Amino acid sequence: MTTKEQTPFQADADLVDWMVDIRRTIHQYPELANEEHRTQKYITEKLDELGISYRNNTVHTGLIATIGPSAAGTDTEEEEKDLSCVALRADMDALPVQEKTGLPFASKLPGSMHACGHDGHVAMLLGAASLLKNAALPGKVVLIFQPAEESGDGALAMIEDGAFAGVQAIFAGHIDRHFKVGQIAAEPGLICAYTDKFEIKICGRGGHAARPHETIDSIVVASLLVMSIQTLVSREVNPAYPSVVSVGHFQGGSAHNVIAEEAILEGTIRATHPDI
Repeated sequence: MTTKEQTPFQADADLVDWMVDIRRTIHQYPELANEEHRTQKYITEKLDELGISYRNNTVHTGLIATIGPSAAGTDTEEEEKDLSCVALRADMDALPVQEKTGLPFASKLPGSMHACGHDGHVAMLLGAASLLKNAALPGKVVLIFQPAEESGDGALAMIEDGAFAGVQAIFAGHIDRHFKVGQIAAEPGLICAYTDKFEIKICGRGGHAARPHETIDSIVVASLLVMSIQTLVSREVNPAYPSVVSVGHFQGGSAHNVIAEEAILEGTIRATHPDI
């Protein structure tokens, strides 16, 4: 028989309601990468509410808060070096997606939506902060609210700004609708894939739609390329390395009766092996 060990970090109903309210508030005002000004301000208000010190003069719209002995400024520089230090990180930005859920807390900003769950991540980190604030910690905890995750530049900018100074380990999580409430998935090594973005521009020769023989149709070429891309994983990648290539954006032409001179494809490559 197994027993569940009691932990001092028990979230009561009031804390859960507080976190849900945070998540839904942020969800209504989604901000894209490097534009998270309202979100940053809202987070500072919640940290003030908890009495947690922070600095929001980081690059972009990031925010770094600290919990633990050194946060109160009572430790000497030598004593602070001896303290263990871990970081907890959450991303903040939304996606350029039009929300059509019809939820009462749906996005109020046309063309922007928290479709990747970063609103939930912020609520989770603030919830953790609430629990840790009153705990007897042997060291300090750095709370990293990272902007611009979707564009890829937020993490590096915050690292260069000193977000990892003194940090010995960092932890983060990502919500996943495939798991039930209360379930946590973890395993040694990778649990999420490496990812990269690609953009391909096809340059042809435009012309009138009635005379395609005088043109080089960039849309036809791009269409063939989309289909060819779908064979890369099945024919070029070791089946032992799960991988996926997806085209998410196809743009070309400006009129229904003109053959496009240019077409653009954008997408992502995801793989579980760095060589891919």
